[in-house]
Amino acid sequence: MKVVTIIGARPQFVKASVVSHALRNAGHTEILVNTGQHYDDNMAKIFFEEMAIPQPDYNLGVGSGTHAAQTAAALIGIEQIIIKEKPDYVIVYGDTNATIAGALAAAKLHVKIVHIEAGLRSYNREMPEEINRIVTDVLSDLLFVPTQVAAENLKKEGISKGVHIVGDVMVDALLNYTKIAEQKSTILDQLNLIKGEFLLMTIHRPSNADHDERLLTILDQVSKGNIPVIFPVHPRSKSRVELLINRISGDIRIIEPVGYLDMMMLEKYSRMIITDSGGVQKEAYLHQTHCLTVRNETEWVETVEDGWNILVGNTLDRIPVLLRNFPKPLIWKPRYGDGESVVKIVALL
Repeated sequence: MKVVTIIGARPQFVKASVVSHALRNAGHTEILVNTGQHYDDNMAKIFFEEMAIPQPDYNLGVGSGTHAAQTAAALIGIEQIIIKEKPDYVIVYGDTNATIAGALAAAKLHVKIVHIEAGLRSYNREMPEEINRIVTDVLSDLLFVPTQVAAENLKKEGISKGVHIVGDVMVDALLNYTKIAEQKSTILDQLNLIKGEFLLMTIHRPSNADHDERLLTILDQVSKGNIPVIFPVHPRSKSRVELLINRISGDIRIIEPVGYLDMMMLEKYSRMIITDSGGVQKEAYLHQTHCLTVRNETEWVETVEDGWNILVGNTLDRIPVLLRNFPKPLIWKPRYGDGESVVKIVALL
C-alpha cells in the first residue's frame, strides 16, 4: 500500500509521529508532505527532531497568509505530488488548511481520502477550522473518529459509510512521549517552576489574539490569579503581546514556543491551563489538569461534560475566581481511547 500523508501544523506533526512509524513498520510506503503552515524552528523543526518523525519527502513552503492563499498554494503543490506519486490513499489530519487542501486535491483526482480525527464539530462556522472539518468529512472515504460523539455528529449529517471509531492518535502519542519527556525535558528547571505552582496559557485564535482590547482583558484577568503564568507565544503575536503585557501588573512570563516534550511537562505539572486550542484542551484532560477554554464552544465536549474544562469565552471576568477555586470535576474516564488507535487504523487500511 502506498499513501501520501499531508501535514503542516504542530498538532499534525504529533499525530503523524505515531501513524507514520506504524505505517512504515507494517511495510507500507508513505510519502510525507509538509505544507509548511508552521515553519518557525520552534513550531516545526523541533517536533521532527524530538519525535523522530521521518523527514518529509516534499516541503511546499506555504508559510503564512490568508486562508485562501494558504489553501490555494497547498492545493496546487499537493495536486502535483498526487499525480506524480499515484498513491492508494491520501491521509489528512484534523482541521487545518493543509487538511482541506489535501482532501480537495485527492477528491478531484479520484484518490481515496483518509481523514484521521474526523467527526469533530464545534457548530460555530465562524471558525475556519469548522469549515475545513465539514468539507473534509464530506469528501472522505475512510473517517477515523475518536469518539462515539464524533460518529454521531457524522450520522446527523448523513455520513455513516466508512466511519470507524478508533480513539484518538494523540492519546497514543501522549502515552508514549510523556514517559520520554519525564526523562529528557528540563523545562521546569530552566524556568525555575515548582510543580503545581504555575499556570500555563496558550492563546492563538484570531478571535482572541488579533483584537487588542480582548487580548488585554484576557491577560489582565489571568494575571489576577496571583500565580506565575507561563505563556508560550505564537511568533505572529509576540510583539503585540509584549506591548500589552506592559499595561498589566501580573506575573505573566512570555517564552518562545516549546517542543512537544517540554509542552507535555508544562501541561502535566501546571496548576491549570488557560487556552483556546482544541488540542491543548484535550491534552489537559488526558493529563487530568484543570482547563479554562477562552471560547464559547468546544469540539471536545466530553472535557466539559466531565467537569475538567470550563468555557469562559463570554465570561472572562470569571477567570480569577476559577483560578482560585475550580469546581471539583465530576468524573475522569479514558474518553479518547486506550493508546491503540494507530494499531486499529493501520489494520483497517
